[in-house]
Amino acid sequence: MSTIKITKQFSFEMAHALRNYDGLCRNIHGHSYKMDITLAGQPLHDESSPKNGMVMDFGDLKRLVNEEIISLLDHALVLSDKTDNQLIEILKQNYEKIVIVDFQPTTENLLNFIAEKIQSRLPNNLKLNCVRLRETDTSYAEWEA
Repeated sequence: MSTIKITKQFSFEMAHALRNYDGLCRNIHGHSYKMDITLAGQPLHDESSPKNGMVMDFGDLKRLVNEEIISLLDHALVLSDKTDNQLIEILKQNYEKIVIVDFQPTTENLLNFIAEKIQSRLPNNLKLNCVRLRETDTSYAEWEA
């Protein structure tokens, strides 16, 4: 039987700053991210199931990604844990959604973070095939299995 790939698109708004970067992105700034999640698997062949013929219900994929990624990153400021602790505390006192990660929050590193979170929630019969994260209209990175 052939492997089928399905893709669902998502979008979220997120700010970040790149610590010790030698360009403008060292400053806090935001992006309107576009993200494609592609799964690979076999369509279900079970006449008794409402999911018959599906690799995964798009609604289930949307729920999973919203729980693991969008709810965490949308309208958040994402900073490395190497950022000055006093600055982090001041930001947390003044803003609600500060996310501290153990990596430089580049698009490339965010892809690894996103892929790990999604893979951990997928059923055994499905494989995360690709995550594409578009930071701007002209720039994106991809994670591939």
